[in-house]
Amino acid sequence: MPDPNQAALDFLLTRRSRPAKTLRTPVPDEAALRTLLTVAARTPDHKKLEPWRFIVLEKPALERLALMVPDRAEALGIAPETAEKMVRQFADADLVVAVIGVPRDNDAVPEIEQILSAGAACYGLLSAALAAGWGANWLTGWAAFDRPFIESGLGLRSHEFVAGFIHIGTETSAPPERPRPNLDAITEWQRK
Repeated sequence: MPDPNQAALDFLLTRRSRPAKTLRTPVPDEAALRTLLTVAARTPDHKKLEPWRFIVLEKPALERLALMVPDRAEALGIAPETAEKMVRQFADADLVVAVIGVPRDNDAVPEIEQILSAGAACYGLLSAALAAGWGANWLTGWAAFDRPFIESGLGLRSHEFVAGFIHIGTETSAPPERPRPNLDAITEWQRK
């Protein structure tokens, strides 16, 4: 018979992201953040390839990224209101961890498995932050997929990608619960 960790199950059953726009200071200090990153690094990782890495973006780096957004948005023909939303995503944040996908050449581990591992690292970091009592949100947005922006702004190499921007801070207002998927509508049981 299994020995369940009921507290962990209860946490996972009620886990809820906190909107990034509601997060403020204080944010985790380096020691607290290292614990959260350690949790995220325990993600499933076939062959121990570590197909992800972390970039911790503190306030000055976030302000620098916010200043880069308007020029890239204009070059891409992005509507001003959409560009402004991306500016705010960086400018209003106090701490963001960019989880970077780093696919490795490996015949035994298809790239899709490595991409999924990077996504799992995002979820691990998000869940660890929430479990530690912080507010947290996993965002991307158009800038996460714009090669010139991520290469010049984050220093990514050509084969790397942003799996997620994990915003972490102190929650200022709790969001209402949202509707959850109908489990019966998304689950198929194959018994034969």
